[in-house]
Amino acid sequence: MSVPHPEPRPSSGPMLSRRAVQTGAPALATYGQRVGAFLIDVGIPTGLLITVLIAALLTRDLRMITVVYVLAAVVSIVFLLWNSGYRQGASGQSIGKMALGVRLVATDTGLPVGFRRAVGRQFAHLLDGLPLGLGYLWPLWDEERQTFADKVCSTLVVQADF
Repeated sequence: MSVPHPEPRPSSGPMLSRRAVQTGAPALATYGQRVGAFLIDVGIPTGLLITVLIAALLTRDLRMITVVYVLAAVVSIVFLLWNSGYRQGASGQSIGKMALGVRLVATDTGLPVGFRRAVGRQFAHLLDGLPLGLGYLWPLWDEERQTFADKVCSTLVVQADF
């Protein structure tokens, strides 16, 4: 009597890594969830900057444009530190990750990574862009669906528990 083999999961859906199967950890986030969360997280400050800059440009007052641009840039940086550093570091979820039902965790503990590591991971994403953006595509074929930044920082993006 042979033991039936489970059907493999489609690559577009949640994938269980070997680590997840062995430890009972959550399924890995899909590539679409990761990209969608990124677009939400980047779209909010970018939209703010563009809207405020266009409004300032319409005044044609160079001093006003400069002040508004600097303030909008500062607000955007503060938002990114709060969203990608504090919020994601403490809970595992930025606004984008929360909207798409995923979270960032440490590979060894499965817990949120904290502020410094979350911010460090954002800087490590520069590595993803160096070899023609290859690091951003790496999750498409990587067993753990990690970018280069995830590998360097020992992080995973997994399905959130609801």
